[in-house]
Amino acid sequence: MGLLDLLPVVGAAAQKLIDLIPDPGARAKAAEEYQRTLLGIAAKAESEQREINKAEAQSASLFVAGWRPAIGWVCACALGFQYLLRPLFAWAGGVWWPQLPPLPGLDSNLWELMFGMLGLGSLRSFEKTKGVAK
Repeated sequence: MGLLDLLPVVGAAAQKLIDLIPDPGARAKAAEEYQRTLLGIAAKAESEQREINKAEAQSASLFVAGWRPAIGWVCACALGFQYLLRPLFAWAGGVWWPQLPPLPGLDSNLWELMFGMLGLGSLRSFEKTKGVAK
């Protein structure tokens, strides 16, 4: 459990404390400072994770640097099974073995996994529209 996991709890408590400030100007300033602090914490965590990712990618060990490609290949194989092999097996089973029970299907979480791995989520698009992405 990391620090970022505690942010919802800390955020609710901090918001209640900020709401107790009677002066509207001071309340707005405190809220702005709180938001700035949160953004700093998130940016630091992202920067640290980026450094970890760089170190993992440069490793010669397959167990360190190979886990992301392995997940990618598993996702690609699962998508190939779901949308290529499974329909072909269902067709062949219906033609030659009508008593064969249907093959189990995979759910739509494959698409979410693939979009996340390929960076096709809305966050990347948002970064590009704001001119932050390189």
